[in-house]
Parts: sequence; structure tokens; C-alpha cells
Amino acid sequence: MPGIDECLLEAMRLPGARGAALVDWTSGLALGTVGEAPGEDHETSAAEAAELARLAAEHGAFAAADDPGGERPPVEDLIVSNRDSYHLLRFVATPFDSTVFLHLWLAREDGNLALARIRLGEMAGRLVLE
Repeated sequence: MPGIDECLLEAMRLPGARGAALVDWTSGLALGTVGEAPGEDHETSAAEAAELARLAAEHGAFAAADDPGGERPPVEDLIVSNRDSYHLLRFVATPFDSTVFLHLWLAREDGNLALARIRLGEMAGRLVLE
């Protein structure tokens, strides 16, 4: 089972990957980063992505209705697209509070969004946080 560094390096092997991070959406802190960052600053990018993740996670309209005990993150993933890239935020279930997500920045020209979504989900399931 991979840790943070191994998981982020695996994410960077996806076609079109420009950068990846593991972010705590309650604090906005990057727990690990690799590659480029949107806007060239990993910490700012993590804080901005955390705001978006927090909005989705804390609003009931987006939460899964089939997890009344709250054992899984309330949202599976978010996809934001612009003219030249995709941002995929994949929430990670953890044994404690599930307040982290993987953020993959993917070049639109070279990336495969469907493949990235599937693989990021697999990575999130195997990620070990201690």
C-alpha cells in the first residue's frame, strides 16, 4: 500500500499529468506535492482547491445519500475544466476524518480525463495515511 510520495509519483505517470498534491480540505495545507502547480505556487493552489472541496463536501446537495453513518467522504470527486487543463479532486477515505483529497492537474491536450478519474480512484483506495 503506497504512502503519500508513492501515490503522487504514480499520479504523475498518468498521461498529461502536470502536477499532483494531497491536500487537507479543512486547513488548506498541502500534505505532499509533486510536479508543477497551477499559478506556480503549490501552497496557494492547495488552499484554493481546498476552498472548492470544502464547499462541495459541506453542502448536503452534493453529498451521497447512501452513507448515513458518514464512513466515506461526502463527495467522491470534483472535476473543473478550463481551456487548457482539467483539475480532478478525488476525496480520500481515511480511518480518522476523511478530510483529504488528491488534486491532479492534467493537461487537456495530452490527458485522458476518464482514465485519470479511474486511476485516481484506485490510488485513493490504496493510499495509506499515518
